[in-house]
Amino acid sequence: MNDAPLSFGQLLRGWRNRRSLSQLALAAEAEISQRHLSFIESGRSVPSREMILRLGKSLDVPLRERNVLLVSAGFAPVYKERRPDDPSIKSVTAAVTSILRGHEPFPALALDRHWTMLDANRAIDPLIAGADEKLLRPPVNVLRLSLHPDGLAPRILNFREWRAHVLDRLSRQIGNAADPILIGLRDELGAYPVPPGTKPWRPGEHPAFAGIAVPLQLKCYDRPLSFLSATTVFGSAYDIRLSELTIETFLPADKQTMNFLVAAHGDTAAPLDAG
Repeated sequence: MNDAPLSFGQLLRGWRNRRSLSQLALAAEAEISQRHLSFIESGRSVPSREMILRLGKSLDVPLRERNVLLVSAGFAPVYKERRPDDPSIKSVTAAVTSILRGHEPFPALALDRHWTMLDANRAIDPLIAGADEKLLRPPVNVLRLSLHPDGLAPRILNFREWRAHVLDRLSRQIGNAADPILIGLRDELGAYPVPPGTKPWRPGEHPAFAGIAVPLQLKCYDRPLSFLSATTVFGSAYDIRLSELTIETFLPADKQTMNFLVAAHGDTAAPLDAG
C-alpha cells in the first residue's frame, strides 16, 4: 500500500470534489483563472501561502484542515489550537458557560467536533435521567448517549425517526470533513438495535413542523416531552478549538414541555397557559 502523504494539489482537488465544484466555479469564487487553478491541482504551479488561504476560504475548509493544506505545500500552520486550560481562552470558556446558563430552563450543551460534551447547563438533567453510569462518565459522547440501548434510546418515543435524523446529520458532517472518528461513530450508532416496542417511522407525520425540523420526543418521569434542537456556532472564530465548538439547545416544541421545564426551573421563566 502507498502511504505517501497527498500533495497539495491532490488535497485541493479532493476538497473541490467534496464541495461539488468544477474548476471553473472554484476559480471564479477565488478570483483566479481556471488555467491557474488547473496548474495548481496538477502540481505544475506552486501556490503561495496567500493563495492556499484564499482557496481554503473559498472552499469553506475547516480551520484544522486548512493547516493540513498549508503543511502539504511546505508552509507552517497558521491557525492555533489553544488548550482548554490556556489562560487566553478562559474568557471564552466563561462566555460559553454564561450562554448555557442563559438558556435555562431549556437544556443546552457545549460540544466539540466529535460530539463530546464539554459543558452543559442544569436543565439537561431530566433528559439524561436513567442513563447507564458508564455512558455518563467523561468523555461523554452525546450521540452515543442518545442512541445507545443503555442510554436514552428506550425513552425516545420516535426512536426510528430521531436515529435517522442523527445519522443523516452525522453523514453530512462527514461529507464536510471526512473525519475517520466520525465515520467510526456513524458505523457504531447505525449498528445499535432498535428498542423493543418502538413504533414505525412514517415520514411526514409531523406536519406542524413542515418538514424543516425533527422533534425529539422523549419520555421523562412518565410523561411525553417534545423538543426541537437548535445549533449555535462561532462563525468568526480563528482558533481551531473555538471554530469546532457548537452549542446545542433543546427548545420546547409544545406547551406541556415548556411547562415541565419551567416547573423544574421555576425561578427562570413563567409557564405558558395550558389552553
